[in-house]
Amino acid sequence: MVCLVSRVGRELQRYDNLGRRQVVGSIPYRYKNGSDELEVLVISSQKGQGLMFPKGGWELDESVEEAALRESFEEAGVLGNVESELGKWNFLSKSNHTFYEGYMFSLLVKEQLDFWPEQHVRQRIWMNVDEAKEVCRHWWMKEALDILIERLASSKRKIKDEIQDSET
Repeated sequence: MVCLVSRVGRELQRYDNLGRRQVVGSIPYRYKNGSDELEVLVISSQKGQGLMFPKGGWELDESVEEAALRESFEEAGVLGNVESELGKWNFLSKSNHTFYEGYMFSLLVKEQLDFWPEQHVRQRIWMNVDEAKEVCRHWWMKEALDILIERLASSKRKIKDEIQDSET
C-alpha cells in the first residue's frame, strides 16, 4: 500500500546555518527500451511555469537520500535507486526572492506508477538529454544534468576499458 498524499507544511523543514531552506531533488533517468539511449524525466511546475526535475523540502525526519526518493515519488510518480549526489547549489528563488540550498541526486528509475500524489497538478514527460537541457527552467538543475551525463559516460568508458583489458 502506497500513500497518495504529498507532505505539506514547513514544520519539519530543514534550514542551513545561514537560514536558507534546504531542498533536495533528483534527475530520474532510464535507458530507452534497453538501449544505450538515455532518457530523463521532467515534470511541470505546479504553477505551470516551465519544466524541471522533481525537488522539494528536505525534512528533519529523513536522510537527504530519502528526501530525494520521496520527492521523485510525490511529484513524478517514479521509484528507483537513489545513486550519487550530483552536487550542492545555492540559488535565489524567483518567486520568494530568498536563497535556498539545493542538493541533486541521480535516480535510476525502476518503476513508473500509474497513480501518484501530484498526478492532478503536474505532468511528467520523458525526453532525451538535449531536450531536457533546453526546457529545464533552473540553471542549477541543468548543471546537475551535465554532471550526471559526464558520470554515466565515464562509467561506460571504464567498463569498456575493463572488458578490453580482460580480453588482452
